[in-house]
Amino acid sequence: MNLDELYKARYVLNSIIRRTDLVQAPRLNPEADIYLKPENLQVTGSFKVRGACYKISQLSKEEKERGVIACSAGNHAQGVALGASHAGVKSLICLPEGAPISKVEATRRFGADICLVPGVYDDAFQHALKLRDEHGYAFVHPFNDEHVIAGQGTIGLELLEQLPDVQSVIVPIGGGGLASGIAFAIKSLNPAVEVWGVQAAGAPGMYQSMADGHIQCLPNVCTVADGIAVKQPGDLTYEMCRKYLDGIVTVTEDEICAAILAIIEQQKMVVEGAGAVAVAAAMFNKVPIQGKKTICLLSGGNVDVTILNRVIHRGLVKSGRICKLTVKLEDKPGQLVGVSQIISSLGGNVVKVNHERNDDSDRITDCILQLRVETRNHEHIDTICNALADAGFDVTCQIH
Repeated sequence: MNLDELYKARYVLNSIIRRTDLVQAPRLNPEADIYLKPENLQVTGSFKVRGACYKISQLSKEEKERGVIACSAGNHAQGVALGASHAGVKSLICLPEGAPISKVEATRRFGADICLVPGVYDDAFQHALKLRDEHGYAFVHPFNDEHVIAGQGTIGLELLEQLPDVQSVIVPIGGGGLASGIAFAIKSLNPAVEVWGVQAAGAPGMYQSMADGHIQCLPNVCTVADGIAVKQPGDLTYEMCRKYLDGIVTVTEDEICAAILAIIEQQKMVVEGAGAVAVAAAMFNKVPIQGKKTICLLSGGNVDVTILNRVIHRGLVKSGRICKLTVKLEDKPGQLVGVSQIISSLGGNVVKVNHERNDDSDRITDCILQLRVETRNHEHIDTICNALADAGFDVTCQIH
């Protein structure tokens, strides 16, 4: 891998991809000067189109005639489908059968044939290799390929041009192709810039491999960030990440959901779980970015809309924007009014009420009041709970 390959990739991709602009996002973490690189606004809704298109452009005439095959959780699939259609090449995509329907249909719309495989990404990968060997297709790997890495690395070139004095860059990691390309580009041109990788805690393949000093294959992965739900990183990406990254951190499901919510509310953009992990790392101070000009890569926006409501709810809970209060009351007139007045006077908004008699209590006149309350943050929740307690109410707060 060398910089000439990245510049060649950028030249090839100029007529296919969008050069996504940086967006300043100061509210995501007031302690840092944060910018977003919105690859969720790329032509296929993900950065993956860069590596896929460049890889296909470098195939021989004979390879193109036989067609290409790929495996993907969704975003690489769309990139390969678009790249193949652009080059006039037939494509077959193996996807895990649990891939979001929206991603499957988008891949089909870009012109690919679809093969759904039971299991997760790694199972689709093995099936794609089997079909490659049987039919002679050219395999387009989603991350462990120099041409694919070079295509993703064009983002690194753009970042340094768009923000020359950037001090820190945060990048999602699944198999590691994106992080490898960006880290190689940035460290080759400006070694002083820190490059951090982020994985979902439910799929920490590269994180665990780096910690153990050799490539690990996880027994299973489970995360809302399906785009980076990879059991095992590649050997090429492992070595590049080990050489060029400053470190790798993980973020929880709740932190990912909170980041998705913050991006929707503050930046008016929708990202998928994988696309939000870099912002989650910045929001919850998983990497040392205080006082630094920092770019978070939004790697994709192809969110499964059928789970978006649940994601937003978890984001609200994690951010202290909604809570559940349980209040023990004496069953007599005026009790509910007293609780409501305290909450409303402090700016809380009651959105759900459940009132029932507590037959299990030692005091037969007791009842239970359960409230769901919209709040500003965790400090606001504490203020409401303390005020209720000071007024003599027996209150318990739950954040789920």
